[in-house]
Amino acid sequence: MDTFSLVVTVAVALGFTYTNGFHDSANAIATSVSTRALTPRAALLMAAVMNLIGAFAGSGVAKTVSKGIIETPHGDHGMWILFSALVGAIAWNLITWYFGLPSSSSHALFGGMVGAALAGGIGVIWHGVIEKVVIPMVVSPVVGLIVGYLVMTAIMWLFRRANPHRAQRGFRIAQTVSAAAMALGHGLQDAAKTMGVVVMALTIAGHQDDASIPLWVKLACATMLSLGTYAGGWRIMRTLGRRIIELQPPQGFAAESTAASIMYAASYGFSAPISTTHVITSAIMGAGATKRVKAVRWGVAKNIVTGWFITMPAAAVVAAVVYAVVHFAFE
Repeated sequence: MDTFSLVVTVAVALGFTYTNGFHDSANAIATSVSTRALTPRAALLMAAVMNLIGAFAGSGVAKTVSKGIIETPHGDHGMWILFSALVGAIAWNLITWYFGLPSSSSHALFGGMVGAALAGGIGVIWHGVIEKVVIPMVVSPVVGLIVGYLVMTAIMWLFRRANPHRAQRGFRIAQTVSAAAMALGHGLQDAAKTMGVVVMALTIAGHQDDASIPLWVKLACATMLSLGTYAGGWRIMRTLGRRIIELQPPQGFAAESTAASIMYAASYGFSAPISTTHVITSAIMGAGATKRVKAVRWGVAKNIVTGWFITMPAAAVVAAVVYAVVHFAFE
C-alpha cells in the first residue's frame, strides 16, 4: 500500500470535516443569533466547543459509515475511491455554501461514496443505504416538522398567561442551553461520519482490521470540525435564521430542542447518520408554522428541500468524474 495515497486521503477527509464545520455551523447557532439570544462570535465559540465534546460522545454512526454504506475496497484502487468520494462531497459543500443553501454535508458524503464506488467497480451495500440513509433522510425532516410544531404549541399553551416580555427574556436564556445541545448533537453526528471514512482508509491500508476508532482519529476529526464551525458559514446562517421565517426566542428554543432530541435518538437508538441540516430546518418550519402557516416562506423552503433531494446524486456524479480522472492519471 502506497503511504502517499493514505496520507492524501486522510488529509482530504479532514478537509471535508472542516468544510462540514463551516457549512453546518448555521445548524447549531442560526436560530440563537437571529433571535439575539447570543452574539455571533459567542455562539460560534460555544458551538465549536460543544462540537469538540460531541465528537467523543459516541461511535455508532462512525461504524455505520465505515461498514454499512459501501464494501471496503482494497489497495491503492480502494484508496482513490475514498479520495474521489471526499472530493465530490467537498465540491458540493462549497457549491451549496456559495449559494447559501442549507444542504446536507452528510448526504453529500454518502452520495460521493456511492458514486465513487459505482465508478470504481466496488459493491454498494444498498440495504444499508436505504435503511441507514434514505429512510432517515425522508423520515427525520417529517418528524422534525411535526415535533417542532407540537413542542411550540405546548410552549404557547404553557406560557399563555405569562408576561410576554419576561417570557421572551427567559427563552433567550434557555436558547443558550438548546443551542449547546444542538451543537453537541452536531458533533456526535458529523464528526463521527468522517471518523468512519478515516477508519475505512486505515483498514484499506492494513493498519487495522476492525471498526474501532483510534484516539488520534477522534481528536483530528473533532478539532477540524470545531475549527470549521468557528470559521462560520454566514451565508447559510442568513437562510436558516431569517429567510425561512422571522424567529422569536420561544420558536428558536422549540426548534433547537426538537432537532437536538432527534439527533440523540438517531445516534444512540439506531446508529443512523441523519442530516443535522434536514432536522433543524424542518424543526424551524414546524415551530414557525404555529404563528400562522403563511408566516413560513414556503417558496424558500421548497428550494431548500429540492436541494436536499439533488445532493446525493449531484455529489455522486462529481465523485464519479473525479474517480475517472484519478484512475486515468494514477492507475
